[in-house]
Amino acid sequence: MARPQHPQFDKKKVVAENRRARFEYFIEDTFEAGIALTGTEVKSLRFGEGSIAESYAEVRGNEAWLVNSNIPEFSHGNRFNHEPKRPRKLLLHEREISRLHGAVERKGMTLVPLSVYFNSRGRAKVELALARGKNAADKRQTIKERDWKREQSRIMRDRG
Repeated sequence: MARPQHPQFDKKKVVAENRRARFEYFIEDTFEAGIALTGTEVKSLRFGEGSIAESYAEVRGNEAWLVNSNIPEFSHGNRFNHEPKRPRKLLLHEREISRLHGAVERKGMTLVPLSVYFNSRGRAKVELALARGKNAADKRQTIKERDWKREQSRIMRDRG
């Protein structure tokens, strides 16, 4: 019997998206993780500021960390402001962390954040992907498929 697919994550407000990740990597599996943030980081995210374009996740010990993500300082944060590029702890179950660690160690996969968003309860979440890198030929194939889909929709729009 096939394993049931998990429902899509409940994304109410997307703050940052890593659109390049789907071009650079084959996405094998996705996880939803919470982020341990300080008060000024949450306020900056609520204003729609933040970037995960060059960030990645790693497993150190029994904890997962989001590295190199940029959440700029809050404009009214005074002396209690945060450091913009500090590593942020990801909140995952122990079983999920061990699964991610095993895939990264044995299969040579990468942990790539796809998006940062607020769910319906107002909690900041990260959509994390277990991914395998593409080579140049795979990227060219992806470009061809994308162009063909665009051309198909153009043809269908003109005829219908």
